[in-house]
Amino acid sequence: MKKLLAIVGMGEGNGLAIARRFAKEGYAIAMLARNETKLKEFKNSLQTEGYEAHYFTADAGNENSLKSAFTSVKNIANPEVLVYNAAVPKMVNVLNETFDSLTNDFQVNVAGALVAVQSVLAGMRQQGKGTILLTGGGFALYPSPDFASLSIGKAGIRSLAKILSDVLKNEGIRVGTITICGTVNPRDPKYNPESIAENYWNFHTHPESESEIVY
Repeated sequence: MKKLLAIVGMGEGNGLAIARRFAKEGYAIAMLARNETKLKEFKNSLQTEGYEAHYFTADAGNENSLKSAFTSVKNIANPEVLVYNAAVPKMVNVLNETFDSLTNDFQVNVAGALVAVQSVLAGMRQQGKGTILLTGGGFALYPSPDFASLSIGKAGIRSLAKILSDVLKNEGIRVGTITICGTVNPRDPKYNPESIAENYWNFHTHPESESEIVY
């Protein structure tokens, strides 16, 4: 059976590095994001490197959009690995936040992750295994008033990962979060996308890993 990694919130930083890391190990890649132009570029890059890659347009903050995309993903294979990498990295002080803005951000930052998990769960149960990784952030541990919405979102992702881990651990499905406590920068010796991506691979290949990797 084809091994498939599905990544929601595909981007040119961590997303592409994670996709490439798993592709090197023989995984086909299914990329989900809103920007079709960028998705085509990522697909072409991965295919040029000799990897199998597919893309599906989806809005992580829209339940129906995500569910529809995952229905198409399953035409390739049931994902063995799911990475939820979507977030709204908005800089707005907590006192200037609005109800609508905070709610809309939460749909992308947290609610979409649950929809993505629910969308792949039946296939993972059928296979009797699976890895689900939610991209976390240092704001979950050290919330910032100037990144209030993202801080709340990363706290939510952290809680969601721990809850799902407890619920699914007896089914052979492992859930974790990579809490990235630094600014992603290709020139940073620690927080470059390739080094970050290695944490995702390490969690997947080490069953004894805790549900949270703080990096």
